[in-house]
Amino acid sequence: MSAARDDVKARIDAIEESYEFYLAYAAQGLSSDQGVKSGGQLREFLTQMEKALDGLADSFRAVVKDDPAAPPGVWDAVLSVLDADASASLATIRLVASRAGISSQLIDNLNANIHLRALLTDLFLMDDLIDQS
Repeated sequence: MSAARDDVKARIDAIEESYEFYLAYAAQGLSSDQGVKSGGQLREFLTQMEKALDGLADSFRAVVKDDPAAPPGVWDAVLSVLDADASASLATIRLVASRAGISSQLIDNLNANIHLRALLTDLFLMDDLIDQS
């Protein structure tokens, strides 16, 4: 596997792992992340997701630039969608992370954010596509 593909896979894993933690955190019913063990973990997962989202589309571009199975330009359109979904998700992650106290309800609302959900479904599809190329 190439270094570019390794990078994309690591980013996808970090995003999925973070989202799974957010689901568990949302179920705890906490009014704040302050003073609880899972609160520190939450901050780590927010940072992890932020790093994974920043430059995600460019990382995919490096993997698919020479995809012989796709007609020219097809990946460009799809990567534009990924870039928009990743940028919107990154903006919401940064906003949530900026709060002094993060409740389970806030994370539940983040999980329900349509941009984050779109990003996750983009990644499920694109991960399969790069595995086939």
